[in-house]
Amino acid sequence: MSAIIHKITKSDQKIALLSAKILADSEDQAIKDKDEVIKLRIQGSDEVVIIPLKALQLLNSIISNMAQGKSIALMPTDAEVSTQQAAEILNVSRPHVIKLLEKGEIPHKKVGSHRRILLQDVLKYEANFKSDRRKKLDYLAKEAQHLNMGYE
Repeated sequence: MSAIIHKITKSDQKIALLSAKILADSEDQAIKDKDEVIKLRIQGSDEVVIIPLKALQLLNSIISNMAQGKSIALMPTDAEVSTQQAAEILNVSRPHVIKLLEKGEIPHKKVGSHRRILLQDVLKYEANFKSDRRKKLDYLAKEAQHLNMGYE
């Protein structure tokens, strides 16, 4: 599994802050114009690089996170992760991940005695978990208002 991991410096953060709005505006304009490709001019040359809109959106996400001082980790979604890496992504313990795997809530395969999980399956589980949690919290909030529990 190849991953690109870099810590963000204060200098990186300052540069990203300057670029974030320009990239966000460019992304908004491209979506508004229904552009599927973006042209970027390379500084100091007349060369133009053509990239897909999705690449600009990814770049915008990277720059936005850098502007907030967050570290970045990029890896292909078809990459396989260990139970420890899955636990770090989900912000839970490794034993909890193993329980999820054994219950069949996250698909996995065994390589020898090691469990391997597709990153996309971990991310899908996380998205479903967050969505389910949001629905339950909304329900609880509505019930609290319905029962007049002092929330306004």
